[in-house]
Amino acid sequence: MRSRTTTWFECKIRYEKTMEDGTQKKVTELYTVDALSFTEAESSIIEEMSSYISGEFEVRDIKKAAYGEIFFSDEPSADRFYKAKLQFITLDEKTEKEKRSTVNYLVHAASLPGAVKNIDEVMGGTMIDYVIASVAETQIMDVFEHNKILKKPETDDKPEFEQDGKAEA
Repeated sequence: MRSRTTTWFECKIRYEKTMEDGTQKKVTELYTVDALSFTEAESSIIEEMSSYISGEFEVRDIKKAAYGEIFFSDEPSADRFYKAKLQFITLDEKTEKEKRSTVNYLVHAASLPGAVKNIDEVMGGTMIDYVIASVAETQIMDVFEHNKILKKPETDDKPEFEQDGKAEA
């Protein structure tokens, strides 16, 4: 189980899908990508879907996701995504009253109980008191991580070629 914080965008893709009985049907599917902007999200989803869809497709909608973090599962059977609403409990030192703040997460799991287990695995490693307010299955088909922010550009500090012992660029 791993989690990663980034900006996520939900993208709706419409295309003609070949069904199990061989018929063609127009479908709209929801995917999530990490990106720095709406433009990058559109570019990323087009690039990803081009390798999965033969024929034409269109990006119908792109919106910022209502979650900032995704809890990914390494289990092979994890094929669904659940939206989890967690409430973090803090104590106001002045009033000594309990304060709850709500945060949404996307959780990768094979089932609803598996999603709850994954939440407890990730959150159990923290010192934060929390309550799972709700967990619901989403229509998200897949999540594409690009880690563009985390990658360092490769640089080659050597000159392209040398002539008479002097470097030329």
